[in-house]
Amino acid sequence: MSTAKQRVTQRFTQRFILAATAGLALAAASQAALAQPRTDLVVGMALEPPHLDPTAGAAGAIKEVTYANLFEPLLRVDGDGKLVPGLAERWTVSEDGLTYRFSLRPNAKFHDGTTADSADVKFTLDRARAADSVNAQKAYFAPIAKVETPDPQTVVVTLSRPDGLFLFHMASGDAAIVAPESAPTNKQKPVGTGPFKFDRWVAGDRVVLVRNPDYDGAKPKLDRVTFRFVSDPAAQVAALKAGDIDAFTLFSTYEALPEFRNDPKFTVTVGSTEGETLLSTNNARKPFDDVRVRRAMAHAIDRKTLIEGVLYGNGAAIGSHFPPHREGYVDLTGMYPYDPVKAKALLAEAGYPNGFDTTLRLPPPPYARRGGELVAAMLAEAGIRVKIEPVEWAAWLEKTFKGKDYDLTMIAHTEPLDIDIYARPDYYFNYKSERFNALNEELNRTQDPAKRNALYGEQQKILAEDAVNGFLFMLPSVTVQKAGLTGMWVNRPVQANDVTGAAWK
Repeated sequence: MSTAKQRVTQRFTQRFILAATAGLALAAASQAALAQPRTDLVVGMALEPPHLDPTAGAAGAIKEVTYANLFEPLLRVDGDGKLVPGLAERWTVSEDGLTYRFSLRPNAKFHDGTTADSADVKFTLDRARAADSVNAQKAYFAPIAKVETPDPQTVVVTLSRPDGLFLFHMASGDAAIVAPESAPTNKQKPVGTGPFKFDRWVAGDRVVLVRNPDYDGAKPKLDRVTFRFVSDPAAQVAALKAGDIDAFTLFSTYEALPEFRNDPKFTVTVGSTEGETLLSTNNARKPFDDVRVRRAMAHAIDRKTLIEGVLYGNGAAIGSHFPPHREGYVDLTGMYPYDPVKAKALLAEAGYPNGFDTTLRLPPPPYARRGGELVAAMLAEAGIRVKIEPVEWAAWLEKTFKGKDYDLTMIAHTEPLDIDIYARPDYYFNYKSERFNALNEELNRTQDPAKRNALYGEQQKILAEDAVNGFLFMLPSVTVQKAGLTGMWVNRPVQANDVTGAAWK
C-alpha cells in the first residue's frame, strides 16, 4: 500500500474510533441521565386553600400545603402521630405541668435569611393568644400566662393552668412559628423556616414550592413540589391517568379505586385520618334544641348504608366525636341503631308528629355532597323534609362556621384530638353542657395517660347521650400515586401533605 493510502486509511480509522467513542459516551450519558430519579413531584388536592398562613385560617387545605413543608411549629407530628422535634430540638416540662422550656435549633433561619430565634417564638405565641387574634385555634394558646426569652435559643412558656394537650397543640399548624417582619404578608407570600420555600401561586390552579438550600436540618430529596387543585372527581381520575399528577391525597372518587389497584403503574394506600364526619347540628336553633329531635335523627340514619354509598366501604362508623384508632375510644355505635319507626315516635313525642322542614348546607367535598343526598333521603323516611343547599368552601366558612347561621351541615372535622371543641362556648354547634365542661377542665389538669383516656371515654358518652351531632364515620386517608414514589404518609394524624421525606426510586 502506498504511503498516501496509508495516511488516508489511518485518518479514516481514527475518525471512526473517535465517532464510535463519542457515540458510546453519549449513550452512556443518556443511560445515566435516565437512571437518575426524578426530583420533582406533583401532588393533587381537591380543595384550594383560601390563603397560605396556617396561623390565620381554619381551612384544612392551608395546613395540607404548608405544614412541615413551609412552616415549622416548635414540635412536629410525624406520619405515625408521634411528637418529634420541630423548630425546638428538645424540651422539658416541670413536675407541676406549668412550665415548658424549649431549646431551639441554633442555626435555624427564615426563608428571607433572617434568624429564627426565641423572639420570633414569643411574637408567634403572644400574637396567637392576643385579644385581636385571628388564629382559628386561639383556644390552644389560652392557657399561656407568659412567654420569656432568657437567650436567643431558649423559650420558657408558663401556663396559668395545666393543659395535658399543650405540647400536642404546639405541634399543630396553627402554632407554626412566624416572624414579625413577614407575618403581615404570609397569606400570599409565606415565609417560614421549613425545608421548602414558596415559589409561586397560580390562583385556581397550583402552588409551587422549591427546596430551601439554606435549611439547617435534613435536606429533602425533591427540588420542586407542585400542589395542583382539582375539585372535579372525573378530572382527578383523568389527571392521574394522564400522568399530570403523581399522587392524589385524600382521594375520594372511591368507585375508581379498583381500576387503579389493578394497574401496575399505580399504588393505592388506605389509612386513617382524624376526620370525624358529622351531620353538624345547630343545637341552639329550633327544633334542634330538643334532644328528642336530635336522637330521632340519629335513629333515622343508616351508617352502614351511608359508608357503602359514600365511601364504597372505605371507612369506619363512629358513635361519638373520637377516632377508633386512638386509645381512649369507646364504641358507642350501638346507642342509636337504625330505626325509622323509633325516629318517628321521638319526633311525635317532641311535638312534630308530621315532621318538619329544614335546610342541609353542603360544602364542596364529595363525601359531603354525596353523603348529604343520602342523609336527606334517610331523614325524609322519618318525616324530616330536607332542602339541600350546596355552597362553596369560602361561603361555608363565613356563614356556617363563623356566622353559625345554619340548621344542618355535613363536614369532616380533621383536627386531631379535638373533642374539646364541645366545651367552647362560641363554637358553631352552639352546644352547652356543664357536665362536659367539668370533665374537660379535669382533663386539662390530668397528665396520666390512663386517667386521660378514662375522661375521654366519659366525654364521648355525654356527647352520644345528648346526640349533639349526627356522628357518621371516619374519613379515610386514601392516596393514589404512581408506582416508584416513596415517603408519602399513609395515615393522616394531622392536616398535612408532608413531602419532606418523599422521593422517587
